[in-house]
Amino acid sequence: MTESTALYDIPGPHARRRHLLYGLASTVVILALVGWILYLLFDTDQFTATKWSPFAYEGIQELLLRGLGNTLKAFAYASVLSLALGGILATGRLSEHRALRWVSTLLVEFFRAMPVLVMIFFIFVALKVQPLPALVAGLTLYNGSVLAEVFRTGIHAVARGQGEAAYALGMRKTQVMTYVLVPQAVRAMLPAIISQLVVALKDTSLGFLITYEEFLHAGKLIASNLDYDLPFIPVVLVISPIYIGMCMLLSWLATWVARRERHSPRTKAVDVAPAGPGTLLPGQQ
Repeated sequence: MTESTALYDIPGPHARRRHLLYGLASTVVILALVGWILYLLFDTDQFTATKWSPFAYEGIQELLLRGLGNTLKAFAYASVLSLALGGILATGRLSEHRALRWVSTLLVEFFRAMPVLVMIFFIFVALKVQPLPALVAGLTLYNGSVLAEVFRTGIHAVARGQGEAAYALGMRKTQVMTYVLVPQAVRAMLPAIISQLVVALKDTSLGFLITYEEFLHAGKLIASNLDYDLPFIPVVLVISPIYIGMCMLLSWLATWVARRERHSPRTKAVDVAPAGPGTLLPGQQ
């Protein structure tokens, strides 16, 4: 006999056999798709020694490493400045002053709606800014405005009674935000923050359009080299796993921070001593 729960019925022997067949069929389809892609790659001579030989040269390796370093540099600047700008704009949107709240809302909505590439090109071409500052500024304006909404939503997600209790204790608004609301909101906001930082990391690849020598720009130089028979696919197969690995590293970091926060002494339950006999009020016995 099969047991059921409030959410679903535990599958019986026929259902388990059917699920196994579905799994096997899906595996066969995926393997067939992978095999077809590999066949196309081999059929178009993408694994010939000529196309892969550039990666054996020290100059090519240094070019890729320099591009990777420039990508990480742009990401570091953009992530720190985006978090700072997001915090400033979120504070403005949560302000009690109407003028400051309206200005912050206008900036957030404008930069969220503006395409990142347009902002980068405007700063680079119209304002004649160097490639690295132009790229960082464009990423900061866009991601900072998105993070501002993440911060504001996270603050509003905290139970209303938390802030009311803090105000009842005589705390000022700055103290309520710093010691009560923000620490609780950060745990809820962390996945969204990391997701937006991943977007910023991937958008650093737009730097090659303004001649910033980042990782994708280095790969483009290699892929367009006629001496190596235009090794476009090998470059993609080398660069893509590195981008994916960096994004996965950010996700792992977020998981580690969240786990560390859960085990922090500040978030653990505190033993409270049992209530003892208190002073009797007049008229009580």
